[in-house]
Amino acid sequence: MKKTFLILGAVVIFMASFTKADLAKEKSAVATATMANHAFQSNPGEKLINKNDCLGCHNKTNKIIGPAYVDIAKKYPATEKNINMLADKIIKGGTGVWGNMPMTAHATLKKDDAKLMVKYILSLKKK
Repeated sequence: MKKTFLILGAVVIFMASFTKADLAKEKSAVATATMANHAFQSNPGEKLINKNDCLGCHNKTNKIIGPAYVDIAKKYPATEKNINMLADKIIKGGTGVWGNMPMTAHATLKKDDAKLMVKYILSLKKK
């Protein structure tokens, strides 16, 4: 019986050690992390990339099968001509620019969506 009261007392003291301020800080930290994650993927082009099969061959910073997005951004200035050309390349596929491995065509992708993806990729250029 004494052990039960001792354990129960320890649990009550433990629970009482959490103040409302601690709980408010924890809720605030969770809310901040959620907002940061949402902001991290708030770019519509990035969302389209994540939704399609792009990540099977490409990565933001490392070459996988195809070039890294930052390498593409280094190679192509963000001009309307380049955006259109790269969007067409996403839709029609291609080969030879980054090696012998062909890029698969994405014929069902809308041109405007492909352009959003390209604009996101070219925005990764380090200044």
